[in-house]
Parts: sequence; structure tokens; C-alpha cells
Amino acid sequence: MTEAMKILQDRIGATADGNFGPNTARAIVDYFGLNRKRGAHLLGQAAHESGMFRLTRENLNYSAESMMRVWPKRFPTMESAAPYARNPEALANKVYSNRMGNGDNEGALWVGRGFIQLTGKANYRAFASDMGLPDVMTDPDLVATEYAFESAMWFFESNGLFEMADDGVNDSVITSISKRVNGGTHGLDDRMEQTKKIHSWIAHVGV
Repeated sequence: MTEAMKILQDRIGATADGNFGPNTARAIVDYFGLNRKRGAHLLGQAAHESGMFRLTRENLNYSAESMMRVWPKRFPTMESAAPYARNPEALANKVYSNRMGNGDNEGALWVGRGFIQLTGKANYRAFASDMGLPDVMTDPDLVATEYAFESAMWFFESNGLFEMADDGVNDSVITSISKRVNGGTHGLDDRMEQTKKIHSWIAHVGV
């Protein structure tokens, strides 16, 4: 597990062993005052996005073939992809610079971090401003450690996903929230499995 999960567990009063399970899930929803539906959707999506809370920084160590599948317009040929293969910093600057609030060659600085992969300088700035955390703008790695969960909560709140979660824990709502989180339905089966499992873990909330 990640140091980020241990930090979160210490903050909420759970056993800080880095392992995510029913006890930590219950402690999270209690500490942050989440109802059962909101807690299940947030934790279910975060579990999928972070590989069960093992990853808090985007992995861009792609092969040329993978880049061609993920970004077919940017990398239509092996020749166009080859300079960025297994070169995460160069790839981040290629695909993220001059968008999402990033400047030229800033893509690598503002890659996805946290349990729901906060990405782009504009999102980091909004998170830092809304949460009163100016240090994030000078040390974005704080989102991968200290604020991995808070950034996920902020993403849900700022995108209206908690209100969507209140409609229930069912396939339709999970699909709708997944599209907002991921931009599509990638990994939908696992998102459904994690959300429903965690919903059963936090039955004590009762809502």
C-alpha cells in the first residue's frame, strides 16, 4: 500500500498499516461525515482509479504500442511514438502541455496525483484555492501523499458527483459517475464491484 493510505489512516484514527478494508472504509465515512451512498461511490471509484489505493501518481511509462492505442491521433505511427516510449516525463510534456491550464513543457509537473488522479495545473489551482492549501502549487506531490483522499473528495464535490451518488448504488448511477470520473466506461466492471462491495462494508451508516 501507499504512504498516502497510512497518512489517511493516521488522520482518521484507523490502524495505520496501509491496508484498505472494511475498518478503514467505515472510519473514512465516519470521519468525513459521508452518507452510505456517497461513501460507497467515492471509495469505489477511488479504489479503482488507484489500484486499490496502491497508486497515487499517474504512470506514464508507456510502450510505443500502448501510446498508439491510447492516443491514436497524437501517435498514429510507431515512428511518432518511439521518442516517447518508456519516457514518462517526455510523454507527459507531449500530451499534457498547453492544455488543462498547463504551459509549455509543464505537463510532467501537473500529472495525475491522488486517489482519483487530479490532473492539470488548472485543477491543482482550483483544489488549492478551494481547500486553502497554497503549498500544493509549489509542491504538487503533496496531492500524492498528504491530500490524496481530500483531492478525491474535492473532485466529487466540485463535479456534482455526490449529488449523483444520492440517487442510489446501482448499475445506472455507477455508470454515470464512472463516465464523469474517467470520461468513458473503462474498467466499469471493477468500478461496479468495488462500489457495491464497499457499500456492503459501510452498512452501519444506514443511508
